[in-house]
Amino acid sequence: MTAHDERDLVRQIEGHLLLAAAREEGRTAAARLSSRLGRLTEGQRQEVERQFEAEYLALARLSWRRTGERAEELRQAYEARYRALRGRLVACCVLGCALLAAAVLVVSAAA
Repeated sequence: MTAHDERDLVRQIEGHLLLAAAREEGRTAAARLSSRLGRLTEGQRQEVERQFEAEYLALARLSWRRTGERAEELRQAYEARYRALRGRLVACCVLGCALLAAAVLVVSAAA
């Protein structure tokens, strides 16, 4: 198994754990909601809980997707900024080396 395969496996496991946690949170919230609605029959309570859990999970997925998209936007912006800064640093180093070489030439020619 390569390092890339291992990272993919870890990401998949994390995704499954995150989804399981979100489902459990949805079930818990649905149970709290349905317990406050005292007049529901058992069938109605189960349907309310099922729909609430499904909506909760859909909202969680939407939030995760938006977070992922924003993270990608930020990554691209930071990478572009890093490339620009790295280019400026290389240019300054080249300029510094050129100035140093010129100074050495001037000093050696004067001597």
